Amino acid sequence: MRTMDGDHDFDVLRTERLVLRRFTAADVDSFAAYRSDPEIARYQGWEAPYTRKQAARFIDDLRDAHPGTPGAWFQIAVELTSAKTLIGDVAVRVSSDDPRLATIGFTVARAAHGHGYATEAVTAVLDYLFTTRRTHRVAAVCDVRNTASAALLERVGMRREAHHRASAWWKGEWTDELSYAILADEWAARRS
Repeated sequence: MRTMDGDHDFDVLRTERLVLRRFTAADVDSFAAYRSDPEIARYQGWEAPYTRKQAARFIDDLRDAHPGTPGAWFQIAVELTSAKTLIGDVAVRVSSDDPRLATIGFTVARAAHGHGYATEAVTAVLDYLFTTRRTHRVAAVCDVRNTASAALLERVGMRREAHHRASAWWKGEWTDELSYAILADEWAARRS
């Protein structure tokens, strides 16, 4: 993986099959399409359908975003190298209390499920956070019913720390959430 980070801004990460980069205006239609899929939106913080206008505004708002802005989500576009198409995104939020703590989330278009792309993308972002940004701890939360996301978090080495019963009022119902995390030294041990 190559990173171009300079003053800890974000430019691009490359993996065997993916390019992780900033969003561009050319991503609007693909972004709106996968966010409009009810199965993709089910466990996410938006409602389907997700309009082209919403997508354009969201991507425009990201133009000057910085991955280290405390308390703000920074969305990283995930592009399939071979097809040069947007297939998803990985989100990072640095804690507003301590920039050494971060939270991640991810979304992949349904057509790209089952190929290991999400695992590859999340692994690249974790490596970026721990290696380039010197993050101490990265956490993630998912709905207990989202078994694919829970499996991915465990696959990349995140430890399940809690099962919160009926802890979130989500899209009209109380839901259980799973909390995951991994520390920098745990990541380093996995990578060596």
